[in-house]
Amino acid sequence: MNELSPAVATYIQESRDILEGLESALLDIEMNPTPELVDAVFRGLHTLKGGGGMFGFRTMAAFIHHFEDAFDQVRDGKIGVSPALVDVALRARDQINTMLSLGGDGAKTDELAASESTKSLLTSLALAISASAAVGPVVAPETTFQITFRPTPDALRNGMRPDLLMAELSDMGQAVVMLTAADVPSLEQIDPAHSYLSWTIDLTTQKTLGDIESVFIFADDAELSIQSLTEKTAEPVAVEQVQTQNQKTDAPRGDTSGDSVRVSSGKLDQILDQLGELVIAQARLGQISSQLHAPELETLVEDVERLVTSLRDSTLSVRMLPIEMVFGKFRRVVRDLSAELGKDVVLETFGGETEIDKNVLDRLSEPLVHMIRNSIDHGIESAQDRHGVGKPLQGRLRLSARQETGEIWISIQDDGKGLNAEAIRRKAIERGLLEAGDIVPDTELHQLIFAPGFSTAEAVTSVSGRGVGMDAVLSTVTALRGSVDVQSRSGLGTSVTLRLPLTLAIIDGLLVRLGQSNYVIPLSSVEECVEFDATEKARESGRTMLQIREHLVPFLDLADVFNQPLSQELRRRVIIVKSGGARVGLVVDDILGQHQTVIKPLGPYHAGVSGFSGATILGDGSVALIADVAVLARSASQNISTPMRAA
Repeated sequence: MNELSPAVATYIQESRDILEGLESALLDIEMNPTPELVDAVFRGLHTLKGGGGMFGFRTMAAFIHHFEDAFDQVRDGKIGVSPALVDVALRARDQINTMLSLGGDGAKTDELAASESTKSLLTSLALAISASAAVGPVVAPETTFQITFRPTPDALRNGMRPDLLMAELSDMGQAVVMLTAADVPSLEQIDPAHSYLSWTIDLTTQKTLGDIESVFIFADDAELSIQSLTEKTAEPVAVEQVQTQNQKTDAPRGDTSGDSVRVSSGKLDQILDQLGELVIAQARLGQISSQLHAPELETLVEDVERLVTSLRDSTLSVRMLPIEMVFGKFRRVVRDLSAELGKDVVLETFGGETEIDKNVLDRLSEPLVHMIRNSIDHGIESAQDRHGVGKPLQGRLRLSARQETGEIWISIQDDGKGLNAEAIRRKAIERGLLEAGDIVPDTELHQLIFAPGFSTAEAVTSVSGRGVGMDAVLSTVTALRGSVDVQSRSGLGTSVTLRLPLTLAIIDGLLVRLGQSNYVIPLSSVEECVEFDATEKARESGRTMLQIREHLVPFLDLADVFNQPLSQELRRRVIIVKSGGARVGLVVDDILGQHQTVIKPLGPYHAGVSGFSGATILGDGSVALIADVAVLARSASQNISTPMRAA
């Protein structure tokens, strides 16, 4: 495909935004058909068709015309909204997306338009329209609007016909028209071409605000307000506001208003890379300043640090996007998969407003799809089986997100039968992952579902059974410096939680020292710092718990964990961190202070080293490893009852 012009590339991107909104509207209309949703679908199709004809997608526009016409019939009440119509419209939406990918009319587009899949879609549409004729039309509730209309004095000279406007409003429903003629002068002074009148119309109609606005679309020479009397809290809308709202709701599309700019993710990545280098240079400048002891330079360094921090926060905020952008896509996945497996499953989403780094967001779709498919196929039972155990026939899948210190927790929870620990054990023994006599708690057995190629499915289907899904989940999450937690109860369901970093770029860190080496601990995980009593490690009991006020907190000596030489320092520090709801103490030799940390990934030879999530460059050019608090916290929790090796 030839390189696209900027105008065509922009049209394709905006069309994809419309298609996302179109899919959402179609899924909503299936559950609750309303005139507003029908209008949204129609306007989306109409916008796609109009733009297609303008930017060289005429074949696509001709294809869209059939579906636009179908929803025009729904708008006119000739047919209703049936599941068959929604289903074929969703399939058409996917076909339109494919046509967009071809970049305009050409041999491949012609081939697709003449293909059996396209012919099948149009045949299915005709059948859906016939089936929808038996479905009741979408009936809008009646709303009473009060319309105040006052033409400017010169409106009649410019060709305005208020009588025709009043007649058009009367055709929309029951209209009570009140004429105000208080400004009409005496007969001797009247100018026949001058407008002196104003109207107040109480219109009770099934039409929408947008329909009423369209009556006055060319009535520029007038003062106009439209207020819903049915909705008591509604405010009058001036004509300028009406037109602005009409433009914004013209189609289910992304924000293309003048106060926003579309920027490619590649440019954002470049800005962030350059910002990372600036942070490192600023750290170097700060170190030089501390060595020279020049007050003027120190003041300048403080100003630069403040500006760099502000720039960092602003840049990172641009990269943060609501996770709802991913969540919304899974409604279609659940709908299609439920139909394929013959199960009735409803998806519930919570915390969609939670924001996460765009690079993390882009890589979440695939693992989440795998987990959703796994929950519906393996977890949620058939309606017959659910009835047999007294469960509601409709299965429930809950997708939620929340921020926990410096991490995002994304959970997928189903109310199915739960994981079969015995089946997992048998498969693990069969594959050599366990010995026949091994006694392993269920929590560890559950983690085996992430082993490469692991599957307990008896047969391979189009949905699952090859054992690659959950393995792919763990690989992706690990590459994102995250972790996966599984909880399952027999007969009650399974919950899988992904714990992911907020950002992959720059974090605030706490710089610490162990011997001659420096390390960074993410500041978002740090709760407090306290003195460490060296006698704690000398206890014969091998106790690994610290008394922090009224609480016992497990601790790890990072010199032991990172295989550093035995520390000879008497005054050491304990950093209390929190991860996964648990508090853990990390013992270090000294705390050097806060540090803006540019995260650099570990090389391929060190990527598998446990306990580190990356590295950073310090102001003197040396490298400091970044501690993975989640891994360290799990290690401390597992060793609470196990004495650490003697120092």
